[in-house]
Amino acid sequence: MAEQSCGALGTDAPCPTDSTDAWLLLNSGPYAPAFNMAMDEALLEAATSLGQPVLRFYSWTEPAATFGYFQHYAEIERTTHLRPLIRRPTGGGLVPHDADWTYSVVIPPGHPWHGLNAVDSYRRMHEWISAAFARLGVATELADCCRKSTPGQCFVGWEKFDVLWQGRKIAGAAQRRNKLGLLIQGSVQPPSVVLERERWEEAMCCTITPAVAWNQFTATESIACRAQELVTAKLGRKNIRD
Repeated sequence: MAEQSCGALGTDAPCPTDSTDAWLLLNSGPYAPAFNMAMDEALLEAATSLGQPVLRFYSWTEPAATFGYFQHYAEIERTTHLRPLIRRPTGGGLVPHDADWTYSVVIPPGHPWHGLNAVDSYRRMHEWISAAFARLGVATELADCCRKSTPGQCFVGWEKFDVLWQGRKIAGAAQRRNKLGLLIQGSVQPPSVVLERERWEEAMCCTITPAVAWNQFTATESIACRAQELVTAKLGRKNIRD
């Protein structure tokens, strides 16, 4: 694993150098929808052994939709024509995936983030995303209240502390916190401006507070094998939990 600074990531300005934390950076690229969800869950299971938080960026080999762990498949399949439908290991509503910028954060037990309550960790995640957009000259804000709409739809309406751009929700997330660690899964529907995803990812690495030291990470064989096991055992079925 090689430590990287912001300069190595290609940003124009330096990052703070007084890092008090070390994180792993995993850029997975595109995977099949079921494997993407399984990889996040496998990383959560491995959080203690990894011993460091993980920021993962990934994309999709085909359009899909994910839905929350506690939602009913039979209800969700009536609300979208997107297929496949894949259950997330986290909560939340229905999220379409195609050209969105998808990420996950895995926090091991004992890390300060793991000790936050759900509201504070949600706000902290979206403050980080908003700061990354600000670094790129894109003004966003965090929602100060909820706007409910169609049941189960994540990007129609918004929750408190979601990221808004020009009055429209562009970033939401879902969480799962247990004795294994904290998993945050998030989706960014990029704003209608000329902006490359790679620049946003670099900005994310440079705006986390407090500043961290980044180490490039590749999923180990055991993590990848566990993800495949999860695809076969859980996600490969119809994803029903009714």
